[in-house]
Amino acid sequence: MKKTLSIILSALLALSAVSFTACGSDDSGDDVYVTVTNGSIVLAYDDIDLRDADGDNALTVNDALYLAHEENFKGGAAAGYASEMTDYGLSLTKLWGIDNGGAYGYTVNNVGAMSLADTVKPGDHIVAYVYTDLTAWSDTFCYFDKQYVDVEKNGEFTFELTLSANGYDESFAPITTPVEGAVITINGIATEYVTDSNGKVTVTITDDCVISAASETMTLVPPICVAEVD
Repeated sequence: MKKTLSIILSALLALSAVSFTACGSDDSGDDVYVTVTNGSIVLAYDDIDLRDADGDNALTVNDALYLAHEENFKGGAAAGYASEMTDYGLSLTKLWGIDNGGAYGYTVNNVGAMSLADTVKPGDHIVAYVYTDLTAWSDTFCYFDKQYVDVEKNGEFTFELTLSANGYDESFAPITTPVEGAVITINGIATEYVTDSNGKVTVTITDDCVISAASETMTLVPPICVAEVD
């Protein structure tokens, strides 16, 4: 299993004490991939060698998030991560060092998980996030159609992304809708790229980067696309 991309965004780190790690690969192997956000991306598509960390004889979301903190959070999982059984099953009580009374979300392959006990398999992408709007609960989970891009270095590379958001219709059935008017960020810096009415945008990169998006009209859980230029 190759762990080919490790990006330290020095410009961001100069402004923040938060650790920002981005890792990825086009070869799933036995790993899962974990992204964590708390209003911004603090862990980006990090490949985790999955094992039964909690001893429940299953490979679950809880294992993936525990190991992600153990490997990447200062002080390990003991300092940054916690879970407990609730009426809703095994639930988060601390994520990336933040204890906010249980206002978290997590998805597997861009679909909301029922609990931390949901099973995962090699190649799955787990996203865990801290709610930032604790009043209107407007945080909207969104995602690109590509979470990882691996290309050969040859000057500029241009490709298309589609940004979609999870939500519910009037009958509370889950739906997916395009995100229009979101500004694309590259390594945390806003660009001139903006998603159209279909959530589509064409971006050009020249080097390793983490691509995300922000909106003036929606509270987006930061989406992620990690680009590795060989």
